[in-house]
Amino acid sequence: MNKNGFFTTITALLILCSAALPAQAALPKNFDISENYYTVYGGPDLNATLVGNNEYSRGDTVTLNINMMNKGAITGFKSENEVDMGDYVAEMLQQAEMQYEAQAITAVGILATLKSDDPHIKVKSGPQEAGTLKQGKQSSSPTKFTIEVNKNTPAGTYPLTLELSYMYQHNVQVGGDEFDSAIGLVTNKEVGIWYENKTQTQTIEVKVKKEPYFEVTNVTGDLYPDEGGLLYVTYKNSGEEPAKDATVRVSAGDPFSTTDDQAYLGTLNPGKTAVAIFDMDVDEDATPKLYSLNSEILYEDTDGHDQISDSIKVNVEILPAKESLPGYQFGTGIAFMALAACFVLFRKKQKKD
Repeated sequence: MNKNGFFTTITALLILCSAALPAQAALPKNFDISENYYTVYGGPDLNATLVGNNEYSRGDTVTLNINMMNKGAITGFKSENEVDMGDYVAEMLQQAEMQYEAQAITAVGILATLKSDDPHIKVKSGPQEAGTLKQGKQSSSPTKFTIEVNKNTPAGTYPLTLELSYMYQHNVQVGGDEFDSAIGLVTNKEVGIWYENKTQTQTIEVKVKKEPYFEVTNVTGDLYPDEGGLLYVTYKNSGEEPAKDATVRVSAGDPFSTTDDQAYLGTLNPGKTAVAIFDMDVDEDATPKLYSLNSEILYEDTDGHDQISDSIKVNVEILPAKESLPGYQFGTGIAFMALAACFVLFRKKQKKD
């Protein structure tokens, strides 16, 4: 007991319920329900909101900022034990329990988990701690999750599931039997707090924009080491919006080179194709195999803004070098053709004679 003659011991009984247990856990040990003065109805109610724009492009990797607010409320009290008039100990304990019961709407130790059931949207972040929220309070900083939008995602709305798990004060028991009339307090007051787990789920929606999406559907052209040639690449707009005044640009890395790295495609409406033609040179020591070139399309969107597509792969094959005649065979061939020409001239001269 301190100099004020007041000593309080608070014992927190944390009951962690697993999914296999019923919603209301068994009464914890050392919790004497016969000494419980009130039962409280109501509790925390978390509401999550996505901060900022929720519309993204295919291929984006973005961070979602989610704010939370506790809109919980106490909807009622039920008196479990009547207090006799003049029983000062019971009166003080009853008042103390009422004060503690008001904390039943606080969400303690919030753990937020974001899930996606659609393979086009991937959640890259694991569960995030979001602290404790009292009634009427908003989170001091957003809870952050990183998501990845697949490059082949169709335009539309995609629901994500946000799970919010936390503890809340299910019940309180206040005990003690020593009353100091001089200070009007129970000097050996003990408080038992019974916690339970709760999980709320909420849907967070993200949208994928309607916009052009380009892919290569065909590549033709005979390219050999140490020879130039024309490369024909067919591009298709597989998106939902047209691309106006589209121009494609190819990046020619080794063993390719070109002075003609751009081709005009015109307006590509959804589902339509256009062929780009590039004049390519190939190094003489290039290895015959399949190579991958990068290309990108510059276009004007439906709002009149200039846009550049993501990199589009173009698979180009270099064919084995054409076989040429060895030197001696080449010389023999020339000699043979010269003799044949002489023979023809000789025969013509004989006919004239």
